[in-house]
Order: sequence, then C-alpha cells, then structure tokens
Amino acid sequence: MIPKGKVLIAAPVHPVLTDGLAEQGYECVVQEKIQQSAASALLADCVGVITSTRLQLDRYLIDAAPGLRWIGRMGSGMEVIDTIYAAEKNIAYFSSPEGNCNAVGEFALGMLLSVIRNIAVSRNEVQAGQWLREENRGSELEGKTIGIIGYGHTGPAFAKKLRGFDVNILVYDKYRQDIPSSDQVKVCTDLTQIYREADVVSMHVPLQNDTHHYINKKFIDDMAKGFVLINTSRGIVTDTKALLYGLETGKIKGACLDVWEQEPMDKMDSDMRSLLAKISCLPQVIVTPHIAGYSVEALYKMSKVLLYKIMNY
Repeated sequence: MIPKGKVLIAAPVHPVLTDGLAEQGYECVVQEKIQQSAASALLADCVGVITSTRLQLDRYLIDAAPGLRWIGRMGSGMEVIDTIYAAEKNIAYFSSPEGNCNAVGEFALGMLLSVIRNIAVSRNEVQAGQWLREENRGSELEGKTIGIIGYGHTGPAFAKKLRGFDVNILVYDKYRQDIPSSDQVKVCTDLTQIYREADVVSMHVPLQNDTHHYINKKFIDDMAKGFVLINTSRGIVTDTKALLYGLETGKIKGACLDVWEQEPMDKMDSDMRSLLAKISCLPQVIVTPHIAGYSVEALYKMSKVLLYKIMNY
C-alpha cells in the first residue's frame, strides 16, 4: 500500500476512524488534548486533520500545513474551520452531523420533559429532605405547539422524538425549501406563526452572522405566550442578558440550555460567569456542559461518517 501521509487526530474519535484511515495508508498521530499553540508544529507535514471544538483551523494553522488536503470535523459547527480560506487553498472539509443528530434529539426531549415536569428540581428537593408534591405539579407535552427553528439534521431528529407525544410541530428554516409537511409537522415561511402559537421554541441553527443573538429581547417580546426555550445549537445564538430578562419577566417559562454564550468556563469573562451562576440556579432552568451530542453511539457514528466521506473524497 502506498503511504498517503500523516493525519493529526485532534479530537476524541472511535477506533473505526483511526483503523479505517490506517487501512487506507494514512499514519494517524493521535493528540486529542492538543492546545492551539502547539498544533502548528504537528500540522507541518500533515495531509489531513480531525478536529472538534478544541482546535480551530484558522488561517494561521492552515498556512502552517502546506500539504494539508482535507479537514474532518467531528460533529457539526463549521465555525471552527475557516472554510473560505480552506476552499481558496483547495482543501476539502467535512462535518458529521448525521452522526450525532439522534443524540441531540434525545437530549433535547429529555431536558424539555425534565423542565416542564420538574424532574430535576424535585429530585434535588428530595435529596435535601423535602417531599413537595403540589409545588411540583407540572405540565404535559400533549396538545402543546413546538416551534423548531433550523431543520438540517438535529431539527428533524428532535421532531421525530416528539411525534409520539401528540404535539403540534411548527418548523422554520430560511435555507430549506424542501421540508415535507404532514399532519403533525407544519412548515412556516416566516416566524409569525411560531411567535403566535408556540409553547416551546427549540433552536437547531448553525452559528453564522444571521444567527448571532437570534434569541434576543425583541424575539422574546414578540412571543405571544410564555414559552420554554431549548438551545442545543451554539451558545451565542442566545443573548444571555435577554434570556435573563425573559426568565425574570416570565416571558420565558423555562430554559433548557446545553450551550452557553461563552464556553467553557475558563473562557468566560466575569459578567458571563455571574450570569451563569444566577441563571443556572433558577428552578425552571437546566444548563448542561455542551453534551447533547456526546453519547457512546454518537462517537462511533460520527467517526464512521467521517471515514466514509474521507474515503470517497
């Protein structure tokens, strides 16, 4: 077999990916916890790199790898790659949202049920010696209207999980014109019906200019009902100060947040740490550390998806 060159594995992957690359003639250099500052030296003679959120393939790192031919992204979120510059350099790039969309859909549903049925908060009360029933009377999903904004991979996965709950699903995606409607899923051409009818709003959008602070004070004020917000996309999609406003006024009845505007904690400024401390302690809020797409199965599926795309490049 003719050697194809080195590949830097800068993210946790399943052996199906490294073994598959090795069978294709690649030499895998595994550095899952590599720091941005140390990556340029390792990339100097690489033809490929696998990244997640730890390593940002910016212009500087791309220039540090003159032989780079392709970049693989575990998961979605192509903001970690300067895709415009990569294309100028004829470097291919692949993501693998097909691999973790089911995990995200399941996780979003789990958080939603926990918030509306007071599962997490009542569990903590029992641990503290409190047995409060009436105070924890929750709401059912049946009959509610769920607005899903963004319908690429995780949006449909979440909708699939909801279908057994007899809910109404409103879908809006400004970039997709081919979304099929059904008795339970109605496609919206704008946000008007979601503003008017939604009891729950779930965000499944990529991070780009038009999704920065998508959930802002105006969005919250435009909602006719108090609603539950779910964000499993990117933290900066939600304006955190507007989120606090919504929670304090009751416009946001609950929040399920797997992402934060600045993350992880060592990258938060003092204001954002203060907001996290204040919001995460509210009983109607669940904040988790960006783990919606993190499952044992997703690691395997994302790795397999990337291997397939690289092999067919």
